[in-house]
Amino acid sequence: MARLIEIADPADPRLADYRDLRDVQLRRALEAEHGLFLAEGEKVVRRAVEGGFEARSFLMAPRWLDGLADVLDASDAPCYVLSEALAERVTGFHVHRGALASLHRRPDPSLESVIEGARFVLVLEDLVDHTNVGAAFRSGAALGVDAVLLSPRCADPLYRRAVKVGMGAVFSLPWTRVPDWYDALPTLAGHGFTSVALTLAPDAVPLEEAVAGLDRIALVLGSEGHGLTSRWEQSADRRAIIPMAAGIDSLNVAAAAAVACYVTARR
Repeated sequence: MARLIEIADPADPRLADYRDLRDVQLRRALEAEHGLFLAEGEKVVRRAVEGGFEARSFLMAPRWLDGLADVLDASDAPCYVLSEALAERVTGFHVHRGALASLHRRPDPSLESVIEGARFVLVLEDLVDHTNVGAAFRSGAALGVDAVLLSPRCADPLYRRAVKVGMGAVFSLPWTRVPDWYDALPTLAGHGFTSVALTLAPDAVPLEEAVAGLDRIALVLGSEGHGLTSRWEQSADRRAIIPMAAGIDSLNVAAAAAVACYVTARR
């Protein structure tokens, strides 16, 4: 059972994991150095723990304790209890989603273990916005994606903002970061996947046409600004587009991911 520890000093060193959450650069360095990530909100904290991630600690105001009592009972990690005003001073923002938890990261699984048995994988190349990554995970989890593959430069799906936007989908949807990005497409082809790249290339066909009749699909989306790199755009087995109304060339990548996952899952 988690140990309840009342905190009265916002400078208490035991709260270091939760300090200055608005500072993205600082948080990236701290979380990488200490191998941790944060979950925010009762549902997300619960999904993280149920997903097998070990808690380092919890932070919550007294009124939040009952909703996560079963999660706290199942953990040996300390639970720091403090007022909402004090929590805001520590974190730098209004903690309104019920609770926070600091959890241990796990090593990225191998590509082979993530795609084993999968028929539909979502591939994200260089998405740098945590909100878009979280939204893509949420759409993927809701619309039939079996796994997500990330390029080395993709934003961290375990960063607090990504986890929050994705409503904890990162804890239930298998994923990994692919270090050998240059040869990732040939590797996927070797495992029987047909790659379908969303792009505005001249030879792109409507997505519904591109995915028709395929068994194992790797649906590839590129960065927010420039889209896919030329290697991935040109090396994909098929290039596809989501047809737009006149005068509009494309959707935001998060919206495109949702539409593309819906169409692909119903091929």
